[in-house]
Amino acid sequence: MNRRWLLGAASAALAAPTLLSLVRPGSSWAQGVDVKAVLHDPEAPEAGNPKGDVTIVSYFDYNCPFCKQSEPHLKKLVTTDGKIRLIYKDWPILTDASMYGARMALAAKQQGKYQEAHDALLAIPGRRIPKDKMLEALASTSIDIKRLEEDFKVHSAAITALIRRNMAQADAMGLQGTPAFLVGPFKIAQALDYAGFKDAVAQARAQQKS
Repeated sequence: MNRRWLLGAASAALAAPTLLSLVRPGSSWAQGVDVKAVLHDPEAPEAGNPKGDVTIVSYFDYNCPFCKQSEPHLKKLVTTDGKIRLIYKDWPILTDASMYGARMALAAKQQGKYQEAHDALLAIPGRRIPKDKMLEALASTSIDIKRLEEDFKVHSAAITALIRRNMAQADAMGLQGTPAFLVGPFKIAQALDYAGFKDAVAQARAQQKS
């Protein structure tokens, strides 16, 4: 699948904007989109507080350098805030190895170790990471690699179906590249730092109250 990144050279550094140009009162990512499918897919991995008052949906690719830069800031916010539900949407659009990484991470969910796989893959520095480097990173964790490879095969159809649903959702919302975040009612197609995520969540909460 050929896609252009929304993130150009000027976006190489993480942004902490006021978000006024990205998040407008009354705007929403939900127009024409099946909200239930996005927010309540039983196969989509989750983190944070399942009863949180704000949901963040993260669309990412394991070969996206901006996803790797923003991930620690997102995790920090989820941990320090305590009231955020985080949904991971594997969206492998950059390389063939991206698809491999997504499928392996989702296979690790069968061991209850999606988060560990996710963290290990996003911690690999650089871009265009090949499959062997991804497998090496996964092998350095507590994940049972033999079982992972078996689950990769056994659950292949379900994993592929989930990734296809994620891609269909991204297309329906007009997402053009990674990373992309849904924060409450808002859509943000930009890598953010901690301050940027915190500002977005504050605006989402304010919008929900109004």
